[in-house]
Amino acid sequence: MSRLVEQFIVSRDDEIYEAFPDVALTPTGRLVCVFAECTHHRDRSYTRVMMTRSDDRGRTWSEKVPISEALKGDPKQNPWWNCPRVSCLSDGRLVVVCDRIAGWGEGMFGEQSNWLWISDDGGETWTGPRSTPIVGIVPDQLIELKAGEHAGRWLLSAQTKLPPKETPLWSVRTWLSDDGGQTWSQPCRIAEVLGLQLCEGSVAELPDGDLVCFMRENSGQGLDAFKCLSSDGGESWQGPFRFPLPGCHRPVAGMLNDELMLITHRYMQGGKGWVGWWTQNFFAGLTDVESCRARRREDAHTRILPVDFDRHLESDTGYSGWVQFDDGEIYIVNYILDDAPKAQIRGYSLRMKDFRLE
Repeated sequence: MSRLVEQFIVSRDDEIYEAFPDVALTPTGRLVCVFAECTHHRDRSYTRVMMTRSDDRGRTWSEKVPISEALKGDPKQNPWWNCPRVSCLSDGRLVVVCDRIAGWGEGMFGEQSNWLWISDDGGETWTGPRSTPIVGIVPDQLIELKAGEHAGRWLLSAQTKLPPKETPLWSVRTWLSDDGGQTWSQPCRIAEVLGLQLCEGSVAELPDGDLVCFMRENSGQGLDAFKCLSSDGGESWQGPFRFPLPGCHRPVAGMLNDELMLITHRYMQGGKGWVGWWTQNFFAGLTDVESCRARRREDAHTRILPVDFDRHLESDTGYSGWVQFDDGEIYIVNYILDDAPKAQIRGYSLRMKDFRLE
């Protein structure tokens, strides 16, 4: 069977682990991909935020270059970079955010800080890192609202665990800025639910300016994605509500040109295991605005496309980013081992016909 989705090498370095990528599309058509370089998913004794660029729609990519300084040391005590994200603002500037972690339990009682780098020349040069008040790990992309009374507002979200240490409450929160990141609000709670391990929120703006945040549930039971809704620019949220993306880890959501919603994600079936057993499948889910707004699972529908499968015995995949060109082509970046000795960054090109035939 031929592959539905065309694949490209974004970055492959067999000497180091490359993972957790994201991608942005600049006004010139350039793609900028950021990712983490580390010893291993399970070993962050060395970490650095890296970047590569493409000026031919992701068919070929530049040599990777560092954005951040390299951090080295015992990750239980010393800080390390985790999951970088990148977005393109309405004025063409690129913004990278990455969490810096130190201490036990991914910094639960240590450091969970988030830092910004900004480029105004398409990723050629960067200023930063710039501190933010955002506390948490695995940040969302910095979202700049486009519609409604809050157009221009920045949202930056992250997850954390609230005390007590023995039975922490998983919390997804967002911070708001109405002055381009000069000042930030107090954290706005998106979701905190006893009995659910909600994390890795991805905020997307609907056409009328309302917001939806899709989240991973981390109990290891293969549960659905959950979502929350906001109609006031992220200040307050309703939910969470179940959404029919089973086993959804690290959702990355956004509107397509035709006002459908795309959500790329790892599929995690649950049961016994971790790398090698839980992390082989990378999916893309397609849904619509009505389903995003639905309060009941049975009122929402999805089409789920298998994008890639990791054949490596220590498979590890499924953190991604994506953009869409004006002509409809969707370009996705994802990390995967597969045919490499260590994780690599892979690119994928697809179109709506890969989801459905009219």
